[in-house]
Amino acid sequence: MSWDCGFKYIFAFSPTLKAGVICKLQERDDIGRIELVQKLARENCQFLQTDKKEQEKSEHQDDEVTTVQVKEQDRDVLVLKKVQSCGPAPQAGSAESDWRYVVVSGTPEKILEHLLNDLHLEEVQDKETETLLDDFLLTYTVFMTTDDLCQALLRHYSAKKYQGKEENSDVPCRKRKVLHLVSQWIALYKDWLHEDEHSKMFLKTIYRNVLDDVYEYPILEKELKEFQKILGMHRRHTVDEYSPQRKNKALFHQFSLKENWLQHRGTVTETEEIFCHVYITEHSYVSVKAKVSSTAHEILRVVAEKIQHAEEDLALVAVTFSGEKHELQPNDLAISKSLEASGRIYVYRKDLADTLNPFAENEESQQRSIRILGMNTWDIALELMNFDWSLFNSIHEQELIYFTFSRQGSGEHTVNLSLLLQRCNEVQLWVATEILLCSQLGKRVQLVKKFIKIAAHCKAQRNLNSFFAIVMGLNTASVSRLSQTWEKIPGKFKKLFSELESLTDPSLNHKAYRDAFKKMKPPKIPFMPLLLKDVTFIHEGNKTFLDNLVNFEKLHMIADTVRTLRHCRTNQFGGDISPKEHPELKSYVHHLCVIDSQQALFALSHRIEPRV
Repeated sequence: MSWDCGFKYIFAFSPTLKAGVICKLQERDDIGRIELVQKLARENCQFLQTDKKEQEKSEHQDDEVTTVQVKEQDRDVLVLKKVQSCGPAPQAGSAESDWRYVVVSGTPEKILEHLLNDLHLEEVQDKETETLLDDFLLTYTVFMTTDDLCQALLRHYSAKKYQGKEENSDVPCRKRKVLHLVSQWIALYKDWLHEDEHSKMFLKTIYRNVLDDVYEYPILEKELKEFQKILGMHRRHTVDEYSPQRKNKALFHQFSLKENWLQHRGTVTETEEIFCHVYITEHSYVSVKAKVSSTAHEILRVVAEKIQHAEEDLALVAVTFSGEKHELQPNDLAISKSLEASGRIYVYRKDLADTLNPFAENEESQQRSIRILGMNTWDIALELMNFDWSLFNSIHEQELIYFTFSRQGSGEHTVNLSLLLQRCNEVQLWVATEILLCSQLGKRVQLVKKFIKIAAHCKAQRNLNSFFAIVMGLNTASVSRLSQTWEKIPGKFKKLFSELESLTDPSLNHKAYRDAFKKMKPPKIPFMPLLLKDVTFIHEGNKTFLDNLVNFEKLHMIADTVRTLRHCRTNQFGGDISPKEHPELKSYVHHLCVIDSQQALFALSHRIEPRV
């Protein structure tokens, strides 16, 4: 068998092999490079050179893409591409260190196998191998379940021999590679693995396997200690303690007692945080970030402070879409999944329990504008940044993957991302609400100036999420139509706003924003809707599977975009920009009161500045 390529090889397989593996190589030097070929050689495969034509290649031919196709039973299972290495400088006498192979596509099993082959435990890991490992761990949920991954890793760890014969010295090396991958997986996913039963069972199993193997392979001692650390086992052990004579039931009993890492840490229902919207009118609500386990009393206390009413005079009432009302008692759970889907929570004055809208927007408009006009713009921006950072810092990189691929049950895996997206929308509504509830022209002009300054401060503090939200809020149709207000804005503020607007210009794929954001040093908060748009465009513009093989080039592009989160969080915001202690300001920013109906906002806009 041969192929039409510049340099050809035929692999003659040993008749003892059950399933032949065919590699299609397109360059002479591939023979000495790819580890899969080396394994075939150890299995008594013969390599027959059949053509020496075009041995000398021109420079431009060297730049051509070289691919290697691995076949099993006459079916492609892995496609690799030869690329220039960005890793450490090549070793003396090794011209091949300049090149390496990256995965183009393959079956999940073969991609994992290639990844394990590519790991070098005793050396500084090169950038490409780290990237391949990270790409795989970030995106594996797209093409395999966690249970599939766990079973595959156990097979690789426990296999008696690997693709035929295997040197005895290779066995502990392979085991260590699997354990290294598992450690990276745990480090990347952290608490996410607590919620998955397959991963918890897998960690128990592989830990016990390491206990079994550490006496025979003392080199696994280091990995064992890593697992003890991860699982919360603090006692120090020596290799002698794992001898066959010492492996008794007490040791496993000790494991079951001290597996702190795997202990119950509260269900999602108890620990999950959401924005609870407590409506004070038909179209306006107070946004309260609270745990799902929060009681009605805890929610009501926040709302009462926000609307400046005595808590004892108020009550929370759950109103279904059919109109049924149910007053929540102080110890009742105020938030439930069923309520989110079927109705709303309103705050009522107890003496006006039959009135749906006890608070009219215009009653408090003067007081509202006085409150915000008395606050320092830099401090407001800092509170916005601190709040957004707490949300952004909680987002797991995997949430973007789940959000994009809309996997079943993804709602439970995108909670923190959804909170930040919701916050962005609320900040936009907040800007419009504050301006449109201000009936006095002079104070409304001051408010617009104040929001322009807050937006500028958000940019200076590298909080691009709130920056975009405020600029979009000022550009909302119900606000931008206020010609009397905008005419009175001083020229320098109009110029500043024009400069800020230019950063939100969507032309050339948001080039202005991307260029400015790239120059900003971390820590910084990106505009999350745009980051999600980038991931979605990659997803929708490329197939996930090509000829029944995982399109790993697509997953690399997605993982590379998702890693933006990691770069943005390289550093933490320091104490040098901490806001002054201002409880009222903090409460104001953390619990925004907004009108969520565009129709209601337009009605307010026409009321304060009627159409001429």
